[in-house]
Amino acid sequence: MQILTKIDDICRELRKVRLSGKIIGLVPTMGYLHEGHLSLVDVANDNADVVVMSIFVNPTQFAPNEDLARYPRDFARDEKLARERGVDYIFYPESDEMYPAPYFTYVVTEQMAKVLCGVSRPIHFRGVTTIVAKLFNIVQPDVAVFGQKDAQQAIIIRQMVRDLNFPIRIIVAPIVREPDGLALSSRNVYLSSEERAQAPIIYKALSEAKAAVEQDLAEAGQIAGQIRQTILTTPLARIDYVEIVDDRTLQPVKVVEPGTFVAVAVYYGKTRLIDNVYLKER
Repeated sequence: MQILTKIDDICRELRKVRLSGKIIGLVPTMGYLHEGHLSLVDVANDNADVVVMSIFVNPTQFAPNEDLARYPRDFARDEKLARERGVDYIFYPESDEMYPAPYFTYVVTEQMAKVLCGVSRPIHFRGVTTIVAKLFNIVQPDVAVFGQKDAQQAIIIRQMVRDLNFPIRIIVAPIVREPDGLALSSRNVYLSSEERAQAPIIYKALSEAKAAVEQDLAEAGQIAGQIRQTILTTPLARIDYVEIVDDRTLQPVKVVEPGTFVAVAVYYGKTRLIDNVYLKER
């Protein structure tokens, strides 16, 4: 495994890989790896000959009041886990390598970035689409793998790839969960023991909603209300949103149809957790 920190160096290395006819897979991450990230590496290895993992805590997707400075970082641990899982290259740039001053250009997906997480994090997806577009241009992968836990992100990136004609196949891998159902996230380390004990109610509420749909409940407002009611049985929960939306437009639906999923964001203390479940697959 090689670790490269400069854009010119990784472009040079991957040019040789590309000329040899090998398929390149990309797994973009912000580091502090867990099994969710590593499952994306497994998917990339199944679909590519060479796997590149980027590790970069992207400053442009954090607002001034968010957790950029305290976002968990442990590159030595990340390097070990990536090597053991079969990553071929780690791209680990500094911020000024990715955003040389002065920097003026951003990629925006308009309406899709203004709903769900975009309401409380208005600059977030501008930062996400910009850094992912930059990584796509630097790595030029054939395949890129993202996680279903960040469903809005994955849908927005698919739209960006389609709209901007990136010749890249996007694969969205399933959510990896703790035994009690909590979706794996680097931010879970922020939870106190009491918050961590209450947080699995999120997945319980989503699972109950899916079961209700399977029993023919279809009215989105009623389903969302039940989810809210269940989550708020834990006293430390503060709901940011519960939305039932279409997986192509991210717009709310009134009735559950194929392609409908429920997305939630819930605060426990200062820690914001997101999760989602498809109510009906497309």
